[in-house]
Amino acid sequence: MTAGLNTIVYPVKDIDRAKALFTALLGVEPHADQPYYVGFKDAGQDVGLDPNGHAKGLTGPVPYWHVDDIRARLAALVEAGAEVLQDVQDVGGGRLIASVKDTDGNLVGLLQDA
Repeated sequence: MTAGLNTIVYPVKDIDRAKALFTALLGVEPHADQPYYVGFKDAGQDVGLDPNGHAKGLTGPVPYWHVDDIRARLAALVEAGAEVLQDVQDVGGGRLIASVKDTDGNLVGLLQDA
């Protein structure tokens, strides 16, 4: 199984202000711009803004590790002591995400593309 850290999602309270800030930071316009998610791509890195993140219990940015088999990797993390925060969910286009808290309370996301 391979994993790569290619995506980070920030919980934001004001999506418009956050979009302006990250547009200025990254120097690119978002590739996805919806009321529920704004996404940027820059140099192979995906940066997402989630206006519902705080309501989901996110307290800061979540790194999403891209994996080949999200269910197997999630099961391995739980077996190693992680606590599931969000079970596997399809967020559109066959993209699956899940998240856990590690044994120190850090947030870890998993992402599998179709």
